Amino acid sequence: MVSSTLKLASDTNLTQYIQHIRKFPILTSEEEFALANKWKNNDDIDAAHTLVAAHLRLVVKIAASYKGYGLPLNELISEGNIGMLQAVQRFDPDRGFRFTTYAIWWIKAAIQEYILHSWSLVKIGTTANQKKLFFNLRRVKSQIKAFSDSDLTPEQLQIISKTLGVSKEEVTSMNQRLSAQDHSLNSPIGGDNDYNEWQSMLVDDGTNQEDLYAEKEELFSRTDLLQEAMKSLKPREREILVERRLRDKPATLEELSQIYKISRERIRQIEVRAFEKLQQIMKTATSHNNSRGIYPNQAVA
Repeated sequence: MVSSTLKLASDTNLTQYIQHIRKFPILTSEEEFALANKWKNNDDIDAAHTLVAAHLRLVVKIAASYKGYGLPLNELISEGNIGMLQAVQRFDPDRGFRFTTYAIWWIKAAIQEYILHSWSLVKIGTTANQKKLFFNLRRVKSQIKAFSDSDLTPEQLQIISKTLGVSKEEVTSMNQRLSAQDHSLNSPIGGDNDYNEWQSMLVDDGTNQEDLYAEKEELFSRTDLLQEAMKSLKPREREILVERRLRDKPATLEELSQIYKISRERIRQIEVRAFEKLQQIMKTATSHNNSRGIYPNQAVA
């Protein structure tokens, strides 16, 4: 049933698909936990299907937030569904997270990777700062009413640089690349006696498959390390840290103070202490793994 539903996401009738997935019920945290355990411990396919179906609406919501990149929404949804399936495969219900929280990261990662590979024939960039600029520059420009595709003013550069935590040079470079038009790889260059096409000048300087695989494995290892470190926190510390730093929309100090019946300052202290403990646990584990040669290239943030 779910496989046929996922297939609908690639069809042209997107309205029919959205109407169809609304029929699946939203799960409570207890239902999520029970289904995830059935899948993890018993390979219960029906449980996995129910878990996936209940979160198809989440994929549509996230995919819709990336419509501004000019790619078909049904393709973004399909890629997001792939990310969610990866989340189901790797989710461990015993580590204290809701599946929804865990799946959001995988859905966004799958959609963003698809956009970076599909948005332009020109390589946008692969560093963390370049990706941050690519996915946030338009939003920040809109906030400061910098609607023109021409060069940004010094004041606008300063605001964007400070807001996104990147250099002014990186902002200028990405703005120029996003404002430029794509050109056909068959466009001619040179004179009549020296005819060439742009594609003849291209060099594949991308990361080789072995390095890409190593990077993904390192990412998986870091994710597992974080989840294992979270188990070392006290329940209240873990809950507050999740609500304050791992939610798509973090809870406010006031909201948590009302839930736990303590002051906002006490909530802030618990959050800071939990984060520091988490950093120390991960730093210690990473140093141990480095000494064993598991993460030879990994730097601790």
